[in-house]
Amino acid sequence: MYHRILVAIENSPADQAILTHVTTLAGLTGAELLLVHVADGFAARHFEDLGLRESDEMKADRAYLEGLAESLTAKSLRVSTELAMGDPATELIRLAQERKADLIAMSTHGHRFINDLVRGTTVDRVRHLVKIPVLLLRAQ
Repeated sequence: MYHRILVAIENSPADQAILTHVTTLAGLTGAELLLVHVADGFAARHFEDLGLRESDEMKADRAYLEGLAESLTAKSLRVSTELAMGDPATELIRLAQERKADLIAMSTHGHRFINDLVRGTTVDRVRHLVKIPVLLLRAQ
């Protein structure tokens, strides 16, 4: 059924909702979990073109991903991580294609019409631009 599930990680409490769901799914299907956090601050968006070093926030994000991977690996799950940099939707779509994910799992925040129009949403861009299923779970 599923071989590789890309899980969008925010480094926020919303992660627990999606992780609880996908760890059960991965356990049932034997799928690998690819945990992806996209750093999108100034340093991350200009990391390559300005030759910047990792910011403290990026280092904390990497440590968070590694901690999640360790705890999930201890539950006998296959897990890999990726700290991407730039626009979240663009990077999630790119990594889903490059890593041959067959499901993307993301939490949503339930923003409403005006907020979505002003800010746009990563979820909407991803779900409209990928050709694989997207599992959306509302964060509590």
